[in-house]
Formats: sequence, C-alpha cells, structure tokens
Amino acid sequence: MEQLLDKIAYCVEYGKINLASPYPPDMRGQEGADEYTKRALEQGVSPSDVLTKGLIVGMGKIGVKFRENKVFVPQVLMSARAMSTAMNHLKPYFNSGAVKRKGKFIIGTVKGDLHDIGKNLVSMMVEGSGFEVIDLGVDVPAEKFIEAIQAHPGAYVGMSALLTTTMASMEEINKAIKQASPQTTTFVGGAPVNDEFRKQIGADYYSPDPQGLTEILTKLTA
Repeated sequence: MEQLLDKIAYCVEYGKINLASPYPPDMRGQEGADEYTKRALEQGVSPSDVLTKGLIVGMGKIGVKFRENKVFVPQVLMSARAMSTAMNHLKPYFNSGAVKRKGKFIIGTVKGDLHDIGKNLVSMMVEGSGFEVIDLGVDVPAEKFIEAIQAHPGAYVGMSALLTTTMASMEEINKAIKQASPQTTTFVGGAPVNDEFRKQIGADYYSPDPQGLTEILTKLTA
C-alpha cells in the first residue's frame, strides 16, 4: 500500500499523468498518477490516504522545488495535470463526504488585471494541498468576491495582481471584503506585492510563492 502511495506522489512530483503521457521522457511507457490512483483505491487504500500521503506529498515537493527555482512553470503545470487526473478518481468520495477537504479557498485576479498564470499556479497548488478552490477568474470586482464569500461561509480569500496599477484595486477590494465580512481571512500576492503592502492595506497574509501560501493555509486549518 505504501509503495503505491509513494508512486502516486512520485508521478505527481514529476508530472507523469498516465501511461499514454510522453512526459517526462525518462518515464515514457510507464504508468502514471491516473493508473496508480485507480489501483490504490481498488486495492483498498483509503481515499483520504491517497490524498494526504500521495497527492499532497507530491504537490508539496514540486512546490518546494518551484520556490527554490529548481523547476519552472511548465514542470509545475505538468504536476498539476497529473494531480488533477488523479483527483478525478477521488471526486465521488468528496461528493459523498467520505473524504473531507481541509477548507475552501476563493481566488481571483483583481479588477483591472487580466493576468492569470500566477493565480492558476496558486489554484493548482492549493487544490493539490487538499482544499476546495473557487476560482473567480480575472478582472474580479469586490462585489464578486463578496458574493463568493456569502456562498461559501468560512472560505479563505486570495487576491492576485501583476500590475502596479491594479494594486489600488487590491486595496479597495480588501477593504470592501473586510467591511462586508470582517472575519474573512485574506491573502494577497503577485509580482509587485510585498508584505509591507499587505500591512498597508490591512490584508491578513502575503506569500511570495504558491508553496508558502499552501503552508500558511495548512497551519491555519491544522
């Protein structure tokens, strides 16, 4: 059982989706996260263990490598695809309540900003660490964030901005969220953002990379 979980984690870390996937080249012709996850469930490994001891471990390792500049965006995207393929086998267990998510995370690129690569990486890493992600997309106004908060009580909220010109939107949106829902925990991130800016606008957390954000979320839900 442990060997299967290790294989799942390895396939996610290195982006091996399934048998048909040619990536990575040194694993061509080998089974991937898809087949190993299916087999693990068929052999009686608990869905919770598949998530926590397989998928989350693999995504955590690729996240640390990305933070340390040992891998780049394409590799992370392949890991995320492998993780998502495996997660399809777990969805029935999430829907039935047999496996519980750690929590919910609402994310969006703020109004006026159409960049989504950073947001998408964060979404993938957060989902891979065991959270349900509600992705609002790009150019998201305060009203849409607040509607999502009302629809998902207790969710954490992440705001992304890549342009210095949209940092003002981030400040306005965070203020609106805190007025409408003072108990909501907010995160900010993006190329021009730093912790001083977070403090200035009254957001709760900042992380310079996706892995750091998932580590904060995991601590908050421990």
